[in-house]
Amino acid sequence: MDPQIRIATAIDLPAIIALLADDVLGETREDLADPLPESYVKAFAAIEADPNNQVIVLEDAEGIAGTLQVTIIPNLTFKGLTRCQIEGVRVASRVRGHGWGRKLFEWAADYAREKGCGMIQVTTNRARPDAYAFYEALGFEASHAGLKLYLDQ
Repeated sequence: MDPQIRIATAIDLPAIIALLADDVLGETREDLADPLPESYVKAFAAIEADPNNQVIVLEDAEGIAGTLQVTIIPNLTFKGLTRCQIEGVRVASRVRGHGWGRKLFEWAADYAREKGCGMIQVTTNRARPDAYAFYEALGFEASHAGLKLYLDQ
């Protein structure tokens, strides 16, 4: 079966979190408790309620095999250019190399165009050199340096 790409629903949440946890970084920062911590449920509900945010899943015969989040950001820079931010990208290890990550990004690019975006931006952790190479192969350029400040909560 060819993979299907669709907007995620709350039923998909455990599979999405499992994908996010299935790498060297995610295994230390995600929580696969059953049931999932309420923080995931609240975050997903907030994303669902925001017309500028979507979580997307790629599904095959075995289940959820990929995910990403798209956020549409109205902006004043570049003469008011609307941009699309892509975050939380994961493809299941069982299907890596099948071109399905590319399919996710093609879907996201079409979605961004429909929303009037003139730019897509994506970030990746430096500990993920394969992801970085993948984004470059898709045509993304390393144009900026990104920084993060984690806030006490």
